[in-house]
Order: sequence, then C-alpha cells, then structure tokens
Amino acid sequence: MSDEKEKVYLFDRPENVDRLLKGFYAICVLLVIADLVVHRHIGFDWEKIPAFYAIYGFVACVLLVVVAKRMRNVLMRKEDYYDE
Repeated sequence: MSDEKEKVYLFDRPENVDRLLKGFYAICVLLVIADLVVHRHIGFDWEKIPAFYAIYGFVACVLLVVVAKRMRNVLMRKEDYYDE
C-alpha cells in the first residue's frame, strides 16, 4: 500500500462550495437591485415587469431541459447500435 495523500481539490471542501453559492446569491441580489434602479429602454409593455429578464431566463432554461428530455426519447439508440 502507498502512503500517498489523496489530492484535495478546491470544491472537495464544503466550506468552499458554501462560499461559492453565497457569492452567486449575492450577485443575483445585486442584479435584481440594479434592475430596479437602472433605467431600461423598453420596447414592449411586458418588459416593465420587475425582474422580467430573470424570470424569462429561468423559464427558458427550464423549457430547454424539458424539451431535451423529450428529445432524448426520440433520438436515443440502443446501446449496441453500431455493433450490430
């Protein structure tokens, strides 16, 4: 057996993952606050909704995942497709 230490990566430590998530949450809060403060040039009435782009992006991401899961059922081949 070897006495080598196993290499510890940056995100192996839970406190580093917590710091990263807290940073992401802080950035999200700052962006929502900036969305409420900064004047936007609005082309359509629905863009007046507070945090419209955040909601739009979230819904688009969820729809992409759902559509990809459905497409997988259509496009997926058997495991030995090329070995026949």
